[in-house]
Amino acid sequence: MRFVSRVGETIAVKNGAVEGATASTDLGFGLRVLKDGAWGFASSSTPGLEEVLAVADRAVGIAKASALVPGQRAKLAPVEPVEDRWESPYKKDPFDVKLADKLELLLSAEKRVRDGGGGKVMVAQASAGARREEKSFASTEGSYIEQAITECGAGLSAYAVGPGELQRRTYPNGDRELTGCYGWEAVEALDLVGNAERVGQEAAQLLEAKKCPSGPKDIILDTTQMVLQIHESCGHPTELDRVYGTEAGFAGTSFLTTDKLGKFKYGSDKVTIVADATVPHGMGTFKYDDEGVPGQRTVLVDKGTFKNYTTSRETATRLGQKTSNGAMRADGWNRMPLIRMTNINLEPGDWTLDEMIKDTKDGVYMEINKSWSIDDKRLNFQFGTEIGWEIKDGALGDMVKSPNYTGITPEFWAGCDAVGDKKHWKLWGTPNCGKGEPMQTAHVGHGSAPTRFRKVRVGVGQ
Repeated sequence: MRFVSRVGETIAVKNGAVEGATASTDLGFGLRVLKDGAWGFASSSTPGLEEVLAVADRAVGIAKASALVPGQRAKLAPVEPVEDRWESPYKKDPFDVKLADKLELLLSAEKRVRDGGGGKVMVAQASAGARREEKSFASTEGSYIEQAITECGAGLSAYAVGPGELQRRTYPNGDRELTGCYGWEAVEALDLVGNAERVGQEAAQLLEAKKCPSGPKDIILDTTQMVLQIHESCGHPTELDRVYGTEAGFAGTSFLTTDKLGKFKYGSDKVTIVADATVPHGMGTFKYDDEGVPGQRTVLVDKGTFKNYTTSRETATRLGQKTSNGAMRADGWNRMPLIRMTNINLEPGDWTLDEMIKDTKDGVYMEINKSWSIDDKRLNFQFGTEIGWEIKDGALGDMVKSPNYTGITPEFWAGCDAVGDKKHWKLWGTPNCGKGEPMQTAHVGHGSAPTRFRKVRVGVGQ
């Protein structure tokens, strides 16, 4: 049984006016039952003993009905019962900061975005958000766990308009109001006002920038773009339910079939990818998942070789593993848990960004995702970014607009020959990962440093 309570706040300003200030609350409980190898689930927003018993009866009835259908029977890997409480750390409670102070910050930053645009930025926006989820988990195996997770963040966006085109520039990374498990100190650290003028300037400059050159190029992806590259081509294909075909919504299944485990060459020896629910302040950080399994650090790809999946207790048993690595999470109280990414991170290398640029003869440096698509096996993909700069003979050159690149996942990662060091490594939050039918939105994280890939097909996006 899970009891989940959420409070949230979103504030947005646009072109000098308050666009919205929204507060939300949500609470309820869900019961998941395993009977004769089949699952049943039921939930309610009305806590109380009578309702709990009725929901339990309904969940058992659904499990009994499900057991009548032929198919794979669920067997669960063992987990040690635990009683515990955990809360994500923060310094300044975002829900204690006055609304007037938040609006003053956002309006000031948004005005500087327009000032920086020199009349070409037609729309400027600033927003901030916070969420706190409190969750109680109890199982008939003897566990009782309480967790509280606080998230916070903010961002800016500028839309510049020219003859027949529109260009967007954002800070710090796309349209993400939540950036990690922090308090209001995370918003203060972003220095929205200090970065706002540059955001407006670059949006306007993109209107005059030349088109991204086409053809095979070396590319260096900033951490802001590596977020989505890792998410789509590493995070989703290593989810074991996608491999087994028990989950195929939102761009399908996975090319990483179980015969590849332990021997498939996923990328170059520079590529080590981990699923880490223990890294501080990650949006995919927690102490226990929604099966009561401790959050863990699992190596998915080790120096280019595919080593593991993210698993549940059920899929771990099916794969022949002794334990789950703790990746089952549900979007609230009225959904069954699914295998979800935690913090899927590319481990740092030993390059500085300057060294990477100086070592590149003909390439493009790209920042912040703008568009993407990937096939239902997570193999063929294309990504477009907000902005790029040419690299010529080891020096950063002209700004280019709408850079776009395509690849095939293992070929692309095989071309990775330089990964930035620990000083360049940054953990980003992704609060909008969609999966499941009905759809569930998960909050996950991705950490990386700037990374170089050789001989990539580069062109111009829309």
